[in-house]
Amino acid sequence: MLEVRDLHKYYGAFHAVRGISFDVAKGEIVGFLGPNGAGKTTTMKIAVGFMTMSSGTITVDQRDVVQDSMAVRRVIGYLPEHAPLYEDMTVTEYLSFIADVRGLRGTLRAERLQYVLGVCALEPKRRSGIKTLSKGYRQRVGLAQAIIHDPKLVILDEPTVGLDPNQIIEIRNLIREIGERNTVVLSSHILAEVEATCSRVVIINEGLIVANGAPSALGAALTDDNVVQLELGADSCDVKGTFAEHVDVAEVLVAETTHRGCTITIRVAESCTSTKPMIDLSAQNGWEIHGIVRPNATLEDVFKSLTNSEGEPQSSLILANETEPHVEGHAEIEDADIGDKS
Repeated sequence: MLEVRDLHKYYGAFHAVRGISFDVAKGEIVGFLGPNGAGKTTTMKIAVGFMTMSSGTITVDQRDVVQDSMAVRRVIGYLPEHAPLYEDMTVTEYLSFIADVRGLRGTLRAERLQYVLGVCALEPKRRSGIKTLSKGYRQRVGLAQAIIHDPKLVILDEPTVGLDPNQIIEIRNLIREIGERNTVVLSSHILAEVEATCSRVVIINEGLIVANGAPSALGAALTDDNVVQLELGADSCDVKGTFAEHVDVAEVLVAETTHRGCTITIRVAESCTSTKPMIDLSAQNGWEIHGIVRPNATLEDVFKSLTNSEGEPQSSLILANETEPHVEGHAEIEDADIGDKS
């Protein structure tokens, strides 16, 4: 559905997007992530025809964004970070205007208006002035205008910005519903929402792609297998000292007091391939074990690791083949090319 190849964008001498390539298959909901200034909004604006590229190619549904711009725009729905709303109109007036701009006529126009009012839960507000709506309802109107023409590809830039937790959940569910019918690419700084919504994420940093894969797979690939977390019925000070002296423990990372005792996170030596020594040590000291796990890295951990701002060389975590199209409806995990994860 979306193919980006060797995309470059310069702003004067500044190289904002530095030769990135990735695909989005039909039926996917893909998170496009990056810190401020990474180049993600620039890439999205180029993909929808709002901005020109310096070099490279982008195709949407096999149509070239430059050579066949109007055809591409017909099959794309776009919600920028700040929804383009006319506040003096009512919800129905605005969506009717967008339907006219999109060339919808007759029965199809009426059907699509009714559909977006329903799917975006705007029916109770259809006669309300846009300037009277809450932030959450304005975002719903913005989503409605993006999908009113039934686009094949929907691109959403920060669709939950400024919303409260309840509104975020509502918009998340709405995006999932849209994703059942359309291909979706969304940008967001709320990583927990991306993890809950997207089948795959692409992370960009300093104009380069540094990660591409399913959130769970990226987290698993970055997980340190030598880190173990134990929840114990013991005093944290005693635990830290005892584990620090244990021959199989390389480092005590965290020791926190909890309502049931303490939680301790340790990095064991490479030679320690079993949790049995930790269990035995706890038993010897009379500490009840409430839980013992090897914690997986979260999407937030992946994001922080690959986009740190301390001037260190950036690693990459590419778990999906960037040059071959994915199977429709799936984010296929192919040959792993995992760089230094420090």
